[in-house]
Amino acid sequence: MSTPPRTHAQAQEWARTGTDLFLGAVAALDDDAFHRPSALPGWTRAHLVAHLAANADALCNLTHWAATGERTLMYASAGERAEGIAKGDTLTPGELRTWLQESARRLERSLDALTGDQWRTEVLTAQGRTVPATELPWMRAREVCVHAVDLATQTVAFTDLPDGFLTALVHDIRTKRGLTDLPDGPLPEVTAWLAGRPHTLADAPALGPWL
Repeated sequence: MSTPPRTHAQAQEWARTGTDLFLGAVAALDDDAFHRPSALPGWTRAHLVAHLAANADALCNLTHWAATGERTLMYASAGERAEGIAKGDTLTPGELRTWLQESARRLERSLDALTGDQWRTEVLTAQGRTVPATELPWMRAREVCVHAVDLATQTVAFTDLPDGFLTALVHDIRTKRGLTDLPDGPLPEVTAWLAGRPHTLADAPALGPWL
């Protein structure tokens, strides 16, 4: 596969776009809607909001590592990610909104503050991959953009995501899945199919969930 068609500056813009879409969709929810199902099996919208808030906190740990050189893992333990998701059941909608907004803005500020040398610092993802800090905006962009659709509010679809982001995401997923051929179809539908989300493509083989 060729080099991913993206830079960390582009990914930062996509992360901002996805964050705005996610925050906007959450802001439109009434309190009862937090406990209704998301598009992810077994997850309520509250679980998804808690996951995005905890993800921002975890990525802030990696920006701290990049900025200071102090080794700081995304999650302190193997169970911390799951614990963050589970907090969706214990917090009120107001508490979830506040956590989501504050963690998202904190991450945005910490990414904006990284310098040239700091961007090249190698950090460790939760999956154990060693990557330069330039990967962090892309990691966040994937989370906020795809999960904004997963909120299932009918206000955000893959068609609302930037074409550049979709192109980069198609490259990312097909590389991980080891796919060489893609079905014909609009870019948003091909992306949804690759991500294991609902799509309108005919005769496309079923794929398991991704992200």
